[in-house]
Amino acid sequence: MTSTTSRSKKVLAPLAVLLAAGALAVGSGATFTSASSNTIGSVTSGTLTHSNSKDNQVILSAQALQPGKSQTGDVTLTNTGTLPASFSLTGKDAQSTFAQGDLKLKVVNEANSHIVYEGDFGGLRDGGAKQIGNFTPGQAATFKFTVTLDQNAGNTAQGQSASAAIVWDAIQINN
Repeated sequence: MTSTTSRSKKVLAPLAVLLAAGALAVGSGATFTSASSNTIGSVTSGTLTHSNSKDNQVILSAQALQPGKSQTGDVTLTNTGTLPASFSLTGKDAQSTFAQGDLKLKVVNEANSHIVYEGDFGGLRDGGAKQIGNFTPGQAATFKFTVTLDQNAGNTAQGQSASAAIVWDAIQINN
């Protein structure tokens, strides 16, 4: 039994030396390496928002309007989002007891003098959006509203009234 143990030691000793030498060769830094990395990135969606300088307020109020006289009011819209948008206005809840043609309404984009609407006050009825233009992010425009009682309005125009609400809409422009 002593000779088997001695023989095993003789075989195992050189094998252990070979394994140690191999480990040193692999771990000696003889192999060059390189690594790099990237971030996939940050992804956010755009926003479509706008501000209205008179949000939920009256644009103009014309009291005791006389034939041939006008009253004006204005409102400024700003594209506060990050996306370009096409803006429009739509009449809502329009009511008028004036005879057709007696009360006129004119809406003008003061930035470019574009007439958005001009006609009978009652002509800006529910539905029928009027395009007012494309706004880039941060762009603003002021719209002037003018109500005029026709110079030729007769006695039947006395004590009449009219009202309407305006809805401003913005729709994203696809690039």
